[in-house]
Amino acid sequence: MIHKKLSLSSYVFVGSMLFGLFFGAGNLIFPVHMGQEAGNNIIPTILGFLLTGVGLPFLGVLAIGISGSSSLYDLSSRIHPYYAVFLTVALNLTIGPIFALPRTGSVSYEIGLAPYIAPQNQTLSLFIFTLLFFLIALIFSLKPNKILLWVGKVLNPLFLLFLAILIIIAFYQPMGGGIIPPAHDAFKTAPFFHGFTEGYNTMDALASLVFGVIVIDTLRGLGLNQPSDIAVGTIKAGIVTLILMSIIYACLAYIGVFSVNQFTVSSNGGIALAQIADYYLGMIGDVLLAIIVTLACLKTAIGLITACSDIFHKMFPSSLSYKNYVFVFTIISFIISNVGLTQIINLAVPVLMFLYPLSITLILLALLSPLFGNQQIVYVTTTIFTIFAALGDACNNLPLLIKNTEFIQSILNIYNSLLPFFNIGMGWILPAVIGFIIGCIFCLKSNFNTFNQH
Repeated sequence: MIHKKLSLSSYVFVGSMLFGLFFGAGNLIFPVHMGQEAGNNIIPTILGFLLTGVGLPFLGVLAIGISGSSSLYDLSSRIHPYYAVFLTVALNLTIGPIFALPRTGSVSYEIGLAPYIAPQNQTLSLFIFTLLFFLIALIFSLKPNKILLWVGKVLNPLFLLFLAILIIIAFYQPMGGGIIPPAHDAFKTAPFFHGFTEGYNTMDALASLVFGVIVIDTLRGLGLNQPSDIAVGTIKAGIVTLILMSIIYACLAYIGVFSVNQFTVSSNGGIALAQIADYYLGMIGDVLLAIIVTLACLKTAIGLITACSDIFHKMFPSSLSYKNYVFVFTIISFIISNVGLTQIINLAVPVLMFLYPLSITLILLALLSPLFGNQQIVYVTTTIFTIFAALGDACNNLPLLIKNTEFIQSILNIYNSLLPFFNIGMGWILPAVIGFIIGCIFCLKSNFNTFNQH
């Protein structure tokens, strides 16, 4: 058995590619807005955010690499093949053409171009900008074998260079002399848990179950063939991503905190970033931020289109070719991106509150599977209990018009009376633990009966 070793630079490039795929639209805007609201509770808020925004994506990539799974479908099939189809389709549509992909186009426009366009021309300008944006993403996505070169070696280093300039200037001259204002609204209480659920908005834990496959394919392309080598390579590349994302998230959050000394809390982080760049660098800052955001969003768009198209083509080989999926997903994303950034964010929240607990438990089960012999019953019981709680979290984050109906309110009253931490979006934790324990008890009982028979 021959074990090939890659150079440090190869792992750095693969890690840079993974970071580039992860760090897109939401990764720039959500930490800034979170910082504005967190104020003097910024440290516990950041810790919670890093857990879901960095830790879980890292574990998600590891879960794919270490478990030896070829895809999210392969991994979730440990629960049931039908469930695997549901989760794979739902997750890929969410991080793909329904929410995350359209957001890459709308964020680029909102920050880079919208401030300079007259209100009456916004609709047409958004249409033209997103048309060009998704056309470029389409061209790159048609050649997926070039993804390491374009994202890891070209787009991501450029993005990091431009972003570093803005961060260094903002920390050298913090607004308000670096005074940290008080926390706003929900962040006055339970800031850690609010930071934890804010991390859902990045969608990176969901994306990790998709991007993990790209990392494995890239490592294989570089010559790693043994499962143990691929697992180690995934960890090394993931560490590069983990370090980069943690540093940048913390910096962006603190810039958001200081910005409240100069501006009111914005309706979304895109507006806040535009104000911050303009404050420090004027027109140069506006151009710099436009470049930063467009590069960040473009590289993520390329990764998402590539990954989702590949997965759907492999799952449904008799439907469309890879290239046709690329065209379909790009067109859908272009259409939805013209709805507007704030609307996309609001509509995504209930879906994320449902999918995140299911993804988190799947990641943890994959990593813990050696402890329970990878037995299906543990996956099944944990998932069933988690689904029950996740449905409540989704209902609790529906648009107010729906949430305030008598039917939904009666459902929420039941959840509030049954589940601890439900009011802060963490009601799924206890049911998941109970489901896991029940599954382990079934395992022990089955093993005991088998032992007695022998």
